[in-house]
Amino acid sequence: MSTTQTDETLSVITPANIDWQTDDTGNKVPVSGEFGDVYFSHADGLAETRHVFLAHNQLPERLSKLAPQQSFTIAELGFGTGLNLLATWLLWRHLRDTHPHLATARLHFITTEKHPIPITDLTKILALWGQRAPELTELITPFLDAYPPLVAGCHRLNFFTDNLTVDMWFGDAATSLTKLYSDKSIEPTPFVDAWFLDGFAPSCNSTLWAENIFAQVQRLSRPSTTAATYSCAGVVKRALRASGFEISKVKGFGRKREMLTAIMTNAACSESNAIKSDIACDAIEVDISDNVILSESHSVLSESHSIVIGAGVSGLFVAWSLANRAIQVTLVDKSAPLAGASGNPRALLAPKMTPIHHVDEHLHTIGYLYSSRVYRQFNDMAQSESISSVIESTGALDLLMKANIGTEQIADYPDDMATTLSPEAARNFSGLKEQDLATNLYLPHAGLVNPQTLKQIILLHPLIRFQQLTVDSVNETETQISIQGHNKDNAALTIDADNVVICAAFESHDIDKRIFDCRKIRGQLSWFTPTREQLSHLPKIPLKYSGYCTLFTAQTNDDSFDNRAAHQPHFLLGASFIRNNIDTHIRHEEHQISRDKLVTAIPEMSAIIPTDTSLWQGRAGVRTQTPDYHPIVGRLSDSDRMWVMSAMGAKGYALAPICADALVDMMTGTFAPLSEAMLARLAPNRVRLQTPLV
Repeated sequence: MSTTQTDETLSVITPANIDWQTDDTGNKVPVSGEFGDVYFSHADGLAETRHVFLAHNQLPERLSKLAPQQSFTIAELGFGTGLNLLATWLLWRHLRDTHPHLATARLHFITTEKHPIPITDLTKILALWGQRAPELTELITPFLDAYPPLVAGCHRLNFFTDNLTVDMWFGDAATSLTKLYSDKSIEPTPFVDAWFLDGFAPSCNSTLWAENIFAQVQRLSRPSTTAATYSCAGVVKRALRASGFEISKVKGFGRKREMLTAIMTNAACSESNAIKSDIACDAIEVDISDNVILSESHSVLSESHSIVIGAGVSGLFVAWSLANRAIQVTLVDKSAPLAGASGNPRALLAPKMTPIHHVDEHLHTIGYLYSSRVYRQFNDMAQSESISSVIESTGALDLLMKANIGTEQIADYPDDMATTLSPEAARNFSGLKEQDLATNLYLPHAGLVNPQTLKQIILLHPLIRFQQLTVDSVNETETQISIQGHNKDNAALTIDADNVVICAAFESHDIDKRIFDCRKIRGQLSWFTPTREQLSHLPKIPLKYSGYCTLFTAQTNDDSFDNRAAHQPHFLLGASFIRNNIDTHIRHEEHQISRDKLVTAIPEMSAIIPTDTSLWQGRAGVRTQTPDYHPIVGRLSDSDRMWVMSAMGAKGYALAPICADALVDMMTGTFAPLSEAMLARLAPNRVRLQTPLV
């Protein structure tokens, strides 16, 4: 690959090249093959992290003083082995155990890494830390379980029980920081409370200490933001001063004589006044380490109650994200949760691939990777509640019959996300015998989501209350917002809240005309119970073609089945795609359409799929789609308390979790896991949504 940094090469991640060296005590330590520098102190990396970044950002004191529901944001340059994160996480756990008022406070850890360490090397490195510092062991396993594929862009890792969110931005640090959205004209405004400046030494990797980096540090900070770094290089001191920080030299760790701490003040130094002589710099340094008083006012939430209108997958995830910020949620729907298009028997969660140089701004990839992590966490919750799994890991085979990408364009993706199998391997995985499988895409972490168990897990949250209600009107004042409607007994009901989020799919426009009147697309899924003979010839894993098909086993909590069907295999196929139609009655002709689509794509299925569809079951819903195929996510124009999340199309189970988190980040003044450009593409008032559909 060319070493010239084009837009395309910047989006292809080059993993770290790990060299192993023996330190002074005989221990093996990792060294960067790219930069020739150690990842952590040869003496004691954990103690170094605690000294440099935790103590000299005053984190024990500052975190312990957070108010209920308050959020604290740390940003790190240079994730490396993750030791800084683990040390911070351990401190956060200890503080939450010893300070009950932190139960609803939240820690947000944002980190950047251009050359992330492959999972095999990272597992080896962290296993060594588990031996040296056994207190880290209970954190290493969940972190490695959540560690993302080495794909450019933001990867959000939520550790719900610890109220910890980790955003890992893979790629060039300056580019990643530029993507963080912080509009200081809007309240509440996201900002960084503390910086971990932990790049390799300036002499080894000058890019992490460059002017464009510190321009972003300045943009994302505010008075009272602190920074700490092991480096005392003149370039670092000058850059911090030019960015508005007052700096102080303090005792370094171990053999290192000095390190720097800094705090942003109201009077930012201009670059033209930055003193270029190290001697002159020393003369004006101020000691801030002992007596600094920090004014913490970050994201203390006054919004204690929100209403979510619509209990499909979008509404469920908005409710979940709000509740995980300690906000009371009333989830309302005119009938019941998952009564609309989201309530199909199963949803296939599989990535919609894009050429890798687009991946960091590809919503479906970002959403798929995040959803996969969230659903696996929900599986753990389901197990503890003796509920069926939320996601069944099946893998899937994409036959690339309706794709905008070929196998050569995904060659740079990690194999654990997508790979091309040999025709023989593809036949073994899929069970197909006659299909030409020379062109295929195997998706090893794809799976089947069970919407009913997902609903159960989300509605178990103690801060979420469901209310059956048909909404008649919404009224907003300066101090609150209220909805008026009638329940199933036709009794009038009014509910007051601090915010309202509309997640009512194609009916969202009826509730508020500021929401774009989207295209309505009827989709019907079909399924039947195969005979033993049919079962032996049906595909063994989900297949994607111009539709998708899959075997699945019904569970006792599947609302679409009676108890006699529980634990029986079913074969699901579809879906139909009928524009401008909101009828949801089952149509036998659409069973036939789905059958024809399948046997056209995979002719060997024509002898296996029944031609008589009269006993088939089905479910129809209405998808909502925008002209640019992007969802609608954000605050409505001319409103302080009205929000919308809608128009997921057929990708709700992949997109809703990340979009819901981004929406709640906007509502609460914290950094979203989507770039500023992506948030603009989702905005309710974007240009593409100013012209009605014809």
